[in-house]
Amino acid sequence: MDVALSKPGYLLDLTRASGLRTWDLRGRELLPVVQGGMGVGVSAGRLAGTVAALGAMGTLSSVDLRRLHPDLMAQTGHLDKEPDAGDTINAANLVALDREIKKALALAGGRGVVAVNVMKAISGYTDHVRQSLESGAQALVVGAGLPLDLPELATGFPDVALIPILSDARGVQLVVKKWEKKGRLPDAIILEHPRLAGGHLGAARIADIQDTRFDFEVAVPLVLEFFKTMGIEGRIPLIAAGGINCHADIARLQTLGVQAVQLGTAFAVTEECDAHPNFKQVLARAKPSDMVEFISAAGLPARAVRTPWLARYILLEDKLKNVAHKKKKCNMSFDCLAHCGLRDGTAAMGQFCIDKQLGHALSGEVDKGLFFRGAAALPFGAEIRPVQDLMAYLLGNGVAAPG
Repeated sequence: MDVALSKPGYLLDLTRASGLRTWDLRGRELLPVVQGGMGVGVSAGRLAGTVAALGAMGTLSSVDLRRLHPDLMAQTGHLDKEPDAGDTINAANLVALDREIKKALALAGGRGVVAVNVMKAISGYTDHVRQSLESGAQALVVGAGLPLDLPELATGFPDVALIPILSDARGVQLVVKKWEKKGRLPDAIILEHPRLAGGHLGAARIADIQDTRFDFEVAVPLVLEFFKTMGIEGRIPLIAAGGINCHADIARLQTLGVQAVQLGTAFAVTEECDAHPNFKQVLARAKPSDMVEFISAAGLPARAVRTPWLARYILLEDKLKNVAHKKKKCNMSFDCLAHCGLRDGTAAMGQFCIDKQLGHALSGEVDKGLFFRGAAALPFGAEIRPVQDLMAYLLGNGVAAPG
């Protein structure tokens, strides 16, 4: 690694020298690369805190973080039919969320921003938002549904940045108008492209992923024009997510009017990622032909690596949907999703336990896990490198200064 990488302010100097712009989030000047939230322990305190310490926004995912804490798993991992199993597991996850936020803030040392991603689709959405606020999160990022109630939930925490994840101009217009009536505007908006992102995708059906309305060249100008007509031009930074893997992508999107970009998978294969080394290797070695789109248990299109488990599931998917029926109780003893295809017997949704399969992935169990991945090639191929190397590469290390 270049010795200069360890010098304070190096990445900020590199950003400016390579022609990129920093961006501002509630008075904090940030590097124009955001680390996206990745669920069930993949992006937790270590990864988010490391990213923030470099002067960027690092993001924890709030879902089922107890899996990273042996003491909490010892208290909850055996629970099955107990009447209080769900409440006990939910309480343990809030303890884990508090621990991971505080770990990230300690690692950040007052630099950057520590954010928490909370999925609107989870049953504990409200509790996770409140715990994140009380534990000191500096930003809340909400996707997998329209967070129309986020301003009310964040009442009493006016300094916390509120950032919805949306996929097209129509979604942006709806959220901004609803929030404005409540006296609050988003502090930034993540515009995520369903055809290029990993994990749960912001489209109603798999076929919709190809719709050109999601293309940044279409969506960004429409959003900026909407801001202009609303009289809020320049007040809400846009963060583009999906398919971004190099300095040139960032420069192109900033020219289009975006302030920053978000990457997930590229951070999932860093040394500081909170997942098992096998998890990182699966993502790093996956080829475009290895990726597949399917409907998840949350009822949303999703993109992941075609592992042995996912290949078997896809072969059996039609049969499983034909025999879908409502379960009396969640297989994992707690309801991680507000609406679950397997638990609720909804044939149009995925018929598997998403928390279980993502848990296997976190632990590096290649034959059993569900490994979400974005569509873009990785900056360092199959190499697992430090976060600092990734940030320097994206921000212009090796790129000639403009002019």
